[in-house]
Amino acid sequence: MTDRKYTYEDLLEIIATLRSENGCPWDKVQTHESLKPCMMEEAAELLASIRIFDKTGNPENMIEELGDVLLQVVMHAQIASEEGIFTMEDVVNEVSRKMVRRHPHVFGTGNADTPDEVLVNWEEIKKEEKKDKDWVGSPLREIPQELPALTRAAKVLKKIDKCYERGNSYEQDVDAICKLAESLRDCEPGEKNEKLEAVLADLLLHISDVARIAKIPQEQILSDKIDDLIEKYE
Repeated sequence: MTDRKYTYEDLLEIIATLRSENGCPWDKVQTHESLKPCMMEEAAELLASIRIFDKTGNPENMIEELGDVLLQVVMHAQIASEEGIFTMEDVVNEVSRKMVRRHPHVFGTGNADTPDEVLVNWEEIKKEEKKDKDWVGSPLREIPQELPALTRAAKVLKKIDKCYERGNSYEQDVDAICKLAESLRDCEPGEKNEKLEAVLADLLLHISDVARIAKIPQEQILSDKIDDLIEKYE
């Protein structure tokens, strides 16, 4: 191996070679569907690398994991190119156009003086973009099913409040949590216990709403608590 510095264009060529007739037996049989678990795993490992960087100040792992996420993006683009659907250039062009379009306060004549104003404008522009897109469906269907359930719950509940005026409050959620927690006493653990499943599902949903209202990242605090538990028994 040499100390050659590879470029973005080199990466595109490397992936195309791996997917070619004489390329790698594993890479050339991959599909968009087969790569879904890889993207989920690489995204999680990138998040872990950010945590490691925060603790150590060493960026080496983050560089590697960002590269692995980029690899997944290029693989999907290469597969799509082979299928005649779109190319990596289309991906880069689309995300660039989106960033310019959604930042009129930077690239146009719009105004946004605070981060909150930026987010409001972003959502309005996004809403306009998705108008008449046949794959979107209701506003609630815009939120991917593939998200972790706790994250998806918070996003769905927020969207319901915004679009349908559900009117739920912190106090209502807390009251519901207390009642549901008490009803657990009437449940017996065991396989296929539909009553217990229903109670737990409602309980988790109300807890997600409390976290959403309080603007607490529930995935993160649960992950931190799991780490605390691991350290306790190590």
